Amino acid sequence: MAVFKAKKIFKKNRGKKVVKRIILTFNKLYFTHKTVPLKPIKDQYPDGTRNILFGEDDLDEVEFLKDIFATIEPAYNLQFINNGKKLITTLEQLPDKLLPCLIVLDYNMPELTGAEILKVLQQNPRYKAIPKIIWSTSGSEHYKKLCFESGANDYFIKPSSIADLEAIARHLLSYCSV
Repeated sequence: MAVFKAKKIFKKNRGKKVVKRIILTFNKLYFTHKTVPLKPIKDQYPDGTRNILFGEDDLDEVEFLKDIFATIEPAYNLQFINNGKKLITTLEQLPDKLLPCLIVLDYNMPELTGAEILKVLQQNPRYKAIPKIIWSTSGSEHYKKLCFESGANDYFIKPSSIADLEAIARHLLSYCSV
């Protein structure tokens, strides 16, 4: 029997509180796949905090990701940028010691797509060691091929369930392990 707690998110509609969504948090995890154990690189991030950069423009997905990562591994600092050009600018302004251990890109973003961002990052050796993941609503083989040719390490289709999102989040965290 799974033990969970429900968190209701409300919004106001004509002065009345209406449930916008319900987030279920499971206390017992059930997985049928293996994940890589998490082993943070302590010398790169002396305070124990590691950075993951997300290119995501959907606010609901941002909230889901924040909740899932906070539950799984709260030591990671998630930074969300909703625009491809801003993401590139942000990366360029970061000092080397604060570069993210992982970059996760939505394929469809304003100003630059995930594939276009990958091409820009591929031209700069500073970002070569950072794993780059695309996650998209599209399972198109054309998009997948384009992203892998542009430097993506992995490609995920956005999940439709919390359990699948949690499994993907654990897999993403494995890219930040030694």
